[in-house]
Amino acid sequence: KLPEFKDPFGTLTPNQPCRLCIHIPSSVAASDVQCVIEHEDGTPALAVPMDFSSQIGAYDMFTGSFQLRQPGLFFYYFRIVAHTGPFRLFKQGDDTNMEAGDKWQVSCVPADFTTPSWAKGASIYQVFPDRFHRSGTCDLTGKLKPYTIHEDWNEEVCWQPTADGKVLNNDFYGGNFRGITEKMDYIASLGTTILYLNPISKSFSSHRYDTGDYKTPDPMLGTEEDFAALCDAAHARGIQVILDGVYSHTGSDSLYFDREGSFGGNGAFCSQNSPYYSWYTFHRWPYSYNSWWGFETLPTVNKMDPAFIEYVITGEDSVVAHWLRAGADGFRLDVADELPSEFLDLLKKRVRQIKPDALVIGEVWEDASNKISYNRRCRYFVDGMLDSVMNYPFRTAILNFMARQDDGHGLRNTVMTIAENYPPQVLHCNMNLLGTHDTPRILTALVDSFDGSREELAKRHLPPEQYTTARELLMAASVLQYTLPGSPSLYYGDEAGMEGGKDPFNRRTYPWGDEDRTLLEHFKILGRLRKEHAALREGMIRFFRYDSGKLGFFRELAGKKLRICINRSEESWEIPAGKLLLGHNLQTVAPTWLTLNPLGFCILEEM
Repeated sequence: KLPEFKDPFGTLTPNQPCRLCIHIPSSVAASDVQCVIEHEDGTPALAVPMDFSSQIGAYDMFTGSFQLRQPGLFFYYFRIVAHTGPFRLFKQGDDTNMEAGDKWQVSCVPADFTTPSWAKGASIYQVFPDRFHRSGTCDLTGKLKPYTIHEDWNEEVCWQPTADGKVLNNDFYGGNFRGITEKMDYIASLGTTILYLNPISKSFSSHRYDTGDYKTPDPMLGTEEDFAALCDAAHARGIQVILDGVYSHTGSDSLYFDREGSFGGNGAFCSQNSPYYSWYTFHRWPYSYNSWWGFETLPTVNKMDPAFIEYVITGEDSVVAHWLRAGADGFRLDVADELPSEFLDLLKKRVRQIKPDALVIGEVWEDASNKISYNRRCRYFVDGMLDSVMNYPFRTAILNFMARQDDGHGLRNTVMTIAENYPPQVLHCNMNLLGTHDTPRILTALVDSFDGSREELAKRHLPPEQYTTARELLMAASVLQYTLPGSPSLYYGDEAGMEGGKDPFNRRTYPWGDEDRTLLEHFKILGRLRKEHAALREGMIRFFRYDSGKLGFFRELAGKKLRICINRSEESWEIPAGKLLLGHNLQTVAPTWLTLNPLGFCILEEM
């Protein structure tokens, strides 16, 4: 995970030379060193001779070069002949046994794999449409029933199940397209360059992941003209709009399945002659069918069914074509690991055909460069299927560091592993998130791990002292989110001090007029700094400290260098001064030195 041992450090393209370097203790008396490169299935690819080049202290340095001929995922280790005999060297873990641990990874990606320039180092703002802002009223003709509308914007979300134990998620607050448009100046004030909207298609539930009609906006959100006006307002402020693409399942209450008969009885549940019947897998029609994670309201679709492919991707007025032409600039694909490679490949090519600089992001919770899903290796990058993914590994690493479960080594290793495994054009587009609609509010997650019943969570709020601690932690965590490689993704309201446990308490309404002004100003500064400093958007990263709760790294681009320091320890940390761009819990002790107190952080420009 150090650039000096592999050049280039990250992924390769076909026939691109790569130089490896390995330091072996001189006491080993290595007489022959080879790097053994294997295909992802373990079959041999290359044996690269490593030549002795010099001695550095107590180590002999061996170097070698190779090229990979075609895109793919590869792994490698070293075979060493010592005076005691041959042995293999793997990537070391905690075990001192040199043959223990994993192999190193290297990916070869297509030479023509590009990502949109506007998405590199972007600042993303995620909006859950029903809960952000409402303006006026909408024509609810065609709204799927039953539903309830909260008269009070600040009323608690409905969490109680029905008498038969079902959670319907059918309570609405009336957040709509016009409401989002009215707040576009506010969204822009956060430094936003991408607005990501959770699903907007006509659906039964407030989360709208149970699609009812892919090509029609939910009546409560407004009309397609309202959506186009939203996109126009965003574009006028330099903000691109991406939508949630939910293609692994539909709603049971939908044009395509129509279990409730809301759409005229032409769905697959109603007739085996339905044009949508082949979309679904029935065990015993109509009541027994494949559904997403067992939720009967979410029947899964056969993604490679020709009729589904044409409707969503390849048709002249397909779903993706429809929304791109309506003003959208790309898609975030829900549960991307449940979408076959062939589906992703078709979708990406069609999206780029319609809008050459459109963005395709995948929901992936793990390292997307080597993920195995449903017994198949995902080829998101080696086949250029996704422009980026949701960067949950960074979130986990940041939370562990802030919780003092990691002294800094773990976070640094996670960051450098992702930086090495992902193509740079993907790395800078990654959604660096702390909170989403699928996680507890980050303010809560930082100080309260309680995971009880919905009734218990509804009553649970942070007391003032705990809130103050959470705010301090969030300010430090967000500095990491906004300064590590990638595109920070801010979940609506996190900047305002919203709290809450898991769904639905992470989906409360934005507290207009009751924001935490300290947090809000902090996030506005972070957004502004990213716009002003290209090094934060696309610069290289180099850690200079990662121990004892003290974390420091550089971001550098075109001769401009920023230094970021975070102190999660219980003691002060003296650091060299620089031009202070942002600081908290620090003091000047001399013209050339700063003291970073516990939970202190700073962003400095090197002069």
